Amino acid sequence: MKTILPIAATGILCLMFSFAKISTAPKIANTTSDSLILYPEEKHFKNIRQMTFGGDNAEAYFSFDGKQISWQKRNPKENILCDQIFTSSIEGSLTPKLISTGKGRTTCAYFLKDDKEILFASTHLAGDSCPPEPDKKKIGKYVWPIYPSYDIFVADLNGKIIKRLTNSPGYDAEATVSPQGDKIVFTSTRNGDIDIYTMNIDGSNVKQITNTLGYDGGANFSPDGKKLVFRASRPKTAEEIKEYKDLLAQNLVAPTHMELFTCNVDGSDMKQITHLGGANWAPYFHPSGKKIIFSSNYQYERGYPFNLYLVNLDGTSLEKVTHDGTFDAFPMFSPDGKKFIFSSNRNNHGTHDTNLFIADWVE
Repeated sequence: MKTILPIAATGILCLMFSFAKISTAPKIANTTSDSLILYPEEKHFKNIRQMTFGGDNAEAYFSFDGKQISWQKRNPKENILCDQIFTSSIEGSLTPKLISTGKGRTTCAYFLKDDKEILFASTHLAGDSCPPEPDKKKIGKYVWPIYPSYDIFVADLNGKIIKRLTNSPGYDAEATVSPQGDKIVFTSTRNGDIDIYTMNIDGSNVKQITNTLGYDGGANFSPDGKKLVFRASRPKTAEEIKEYKDLLAQNLVAPTHMELFTCNVDGSDMKQITHLGGANWAPYFHPSGKKIIFSSNYQYERGYPFNLYLVNLDGTSLEKVTHDGTFDAFPMFSPDGKKFIFSSNRNNHGTHDTNLFIADWVE
């Protein structure tokens, strides 16, 4: 599941078209705020480049060799009506290649270890058109859809589906692959709640990792493959529990209150690492394995903007990484830890476009 903000219109589930040439000269803080791609306080970024120009581009993940990315894009102007999966090289102008079927809705694409196959979730078996968006005005709050038609598939780099990994009733999505290439972690409603599971790379040996009432999702592995980090809601009062269950019965979840948790890959040593309030999500391990980078709105009473933060595994030494006044999320490091990619509303000139940005990471 993906984007938590209406302005970042890609939806929640962690995108034919042409792109402008990549900008090589970052604009800095002597221009208006909507034309910035680098802010003076963003000391961890060097040689930042905007990679996409238009539409909603999110959840970019590096290949194992660090030379390619997979991501999802929606852009009605290009007749991409809901998220589809693309790949491209990280160098030069993007020449994106459609990997998903172009039917239904997709999310969370991740390379397998040989970099010749892509894993992603899709609703295409349930129909060619985009699944309906929830009516947030009727529901009265911001919600994410948990489409039960999502299943997890593997495709080759020509877009041919070569394997279906899940075939159980309910939502199966938000899959990522361990750095060792041997395990997959994903989110499922197969037990009646929204929990995290692991499986082998071929879909065998499925194991449930979380079992506490509430939404658990967006999990990623530590660099050594021994730990997981994920986002979770934890309804506690009778009113919160009723609201959560009522929404879940409609295949919906309200993502406005989430904290980050870590555990061993077998579910043991479960720990809550943030207690910030608001929505803390899109976590990813720092290359050291000792920190987490994530997106949060906890500093802002109005729930906006979202920025990226670093925090130690014990919840200490919280550091603000990005300083954009709109939306920064979906952070990921390259396998060698030298490059960093994220999605942002920066430099969209007042539109709702969400684009990909890549930079050299500076400690």
